[in-house]
Amino acid sequence: MGKINLARVDDRMIHGQVMTKWTKGFGTNSVYVVDNATAADDFMKDIYVSTNSTGGLKIKVYSSTEVADEWKKNQFGDDKVVVVFKYIKEVKEALDAGLEIDALNVGGVSKKPNTDFVIPTVAVGADEKALLKEIHDSGIEVYFQTVPDSKRVEYDSVIK
Repeated sequence: MGKINLARVDDRMIHGQVMTKWTKGFGTNSVYVVDNATAADDFMKDIYVSTNSTGGLKIKVYSSTEVADEWKKNQFGDDKVVVVFKYIKEVKEALDAGLEIDALNVGGVSKKPNTDFVIPTVAVGADEKALLKEIHDSGIEVYFQTVPDSKRVEYDSVIK
């Protein structure tokens, strides 16, 4: 049976921090990118999948419902996965579709209009805060952390 080593929201999806810091340890062998737009774009999907890491990590791209279907099918088979969501709303969609996670790391959400920083690398607005509250209130641990060696900030200390 597979295992989700980390579920993370990072709108940059795959980048140096994810590939070099968050995938180390835990026996991670796969990164699943969850972004509805990328999953629907065969060209972009192929780019991600074809960039399989030189470190031996498999990269797969799913929509929020596809990743939940894959989980329900066989709990990701033998993969030990870092699941990277582009948007908080896609986390909620995947959970509603049947994906099961114990914790959610929110580590990279860029500043947009009507958003405020909760940590230096995460800016959320009212809609994202409401979704995070639903996720948190469902029993999933939500925390904010940019990289493993940076300070971990718990949901209750920044979302009121």
